Amino acid sequence: MPELVVLLDEEGEAVGTADKALVHHARTPLHLAFSCYLLDPEGNVLLTQRALGKRTFPGVWTNSCCGHPAPGERLDDAVRRRVEQELGVVATDVRLVLPGFRYRAEQAGIVENEMCPVHVAVVEGPLSVDPAEVEQVRWEPWRDFRESVLTSGRQVSPWCREQVEQLPADLAGAATASAQRLPPAAR
Repeated sequence: MPELVVLLDEEGEAVGTADKALVHHARTPLHLAFSCYLLDPEGNVLLTQRALGKRTFPGVWTNSCCGHPAPGERLDDAVRRRVEQELGVVATDVRLVLPGFRYRAEQAGIVENEMCPVHVAVVEGPLSVDPAEVEQVRWEPWRDFRESVLTSGRQVSPWCREQVEQLPADLAGAATASAQRLPPAAR
């Protein structure tokens, strides 16, 4: 059964679904996604290098986990599901921090075009990485990572760069945003 993504209009209302395997191309329609930054108990952030076989942005370093909620799936449930599938660990304290994040990026003729609310969560324990999703992982202090992106031009995915510009210096203490600020399709 194909993995479906939720297609959106410009106001964030659901207008249908499409097969994820077929939706990313040169004219990718706007669709619903999410990003998550995972923190360990010491406040380090988990960075992931996207698997080399990924259709979009292969081999690029980025935030901890990205994905698409299934039609009708709550975003926090989708975050937990994808974190467990990709990284083999349970995400706790999942919090919405950038409900209105949206971006469009292109690489090698493939476009990402997403309303992509951003979450922060906590994980503990050893990772069990899915090699089809993640090439490698690295833990870094959030403040050091953020500073390297903002001031040193560190190479990360386009969405990660835009998110880091909007996220606070104290990611663990970031305020939880209201779900009312999510795109309507995600409420």
